[in-house]
Amino acid sequence: MALSKIILDLYVYDGTEGSFSSTDLKYTITKKRISSQTNITVEIAELVRDFFSISFNDNYSIFTKWVSVVVTYFDEGDQEFTYSSPQVFTYNAFDGYGYFEDGANPELSRNSLISASNIYLPEGTAGKTPIYAEGVGKVVIDAATTEITDNGNSNQKIQYITIPANSSTVKIYDTDDATLLKTITVTNVCEPKYTPFKVTFQNKYGCFEDLYFFKRINEKLNVTEESFKKNTISNSTASYSTSSGQQERYAVNGKTSLTLNTGFVVEDINQTIEELFLAEHVWIRYESKTLAILPMSKSMEFKTSLNDKLANYTIDFNFAFDKINNIR
Repeated sequence: MALSKIILDLYVYDGTEGSFSSTDLKYTITKKRISSQTNITVEIAELVRDFFSISFNDNYSIFTKWVSVVVTYFDEGDQEFTYSSPQVFTYNAFDGYGYFEDGANPELSRNSLISASNIYLPEGTAGKTPIYAEGVGKVVIDAATTEITDNGNSNQKIQYITIPANSSTVKIYDTDDATLLKTITVTNVCEPKYTPFKVTFQNKYGCFEDLYFFKRINEKLNVTEESFKKNTISNSTASYSTSSGQQERYAVNGKTSLTLNTGFVVEDINQTIEELFLAEHVWIRYESKTLAILPMSKSMEFKTSLNDKLANYTIDFNFAFDKINNIR
């Protein structure tokens, strides 16, 4: 008998692989086979994404989930295929994305979880870089080695490795501890004039990535308001006070915007800037607080060493909240 339909139970959960229970069941989907097709396709990515709640307060939390799909197959008589049904498929899910040219369902990096091979840090400041623990055996920062362990829990899959202040290289090795997978060059910037600002965004791998802006910052307040014309005359005296205006404002609020400059960076940072432009979640470390911001620059010209020699990127941001607190 030919395949007629499937019933798919979708489980999304934390913990170890396969440790789901009935409370983790998020969707049950029934789908019939199209008569001209030989298989049945179900897209689950957007359904799974509903269960990622991304937040950041300079804490580099881990956001991965286990996804188990239990598929039961039925023939044209609605009889279950007992020899192969049900089947269980389990995936480790990240809130990331691939590019169009990567094709359908691309598997992203299984080691370093940033695209660029260069990081800029203020002199005397430690940094963070994310790795996929399942595919990494050790990380060597200058002469210091960190052995990577993975106990299988979802909160272990992404690990943020601390880059000590004034380090120069980060080398990421395969699980055999011998094969060098990636070298990240760390540039420590001494900026005597401006205060560097750290912008953190969720990159294409679903991880938090830092980008420092070292040069000039411009801050601007944009105000919105409504107004009305009021009657100021006193009926009892048939006069009015000249200290009371006819026009009055209401619903006044404002938004603060920032213009930040990276300073001179190498061409490799184009990848980082691109992912910042595409990020849905962005924060800035500002006046000792972590605050949400929105990239307002909507286009960028990629700069290259051949055409531009040195590259500096200027990006506009808005704080993602009104100046006057109107949360009720």
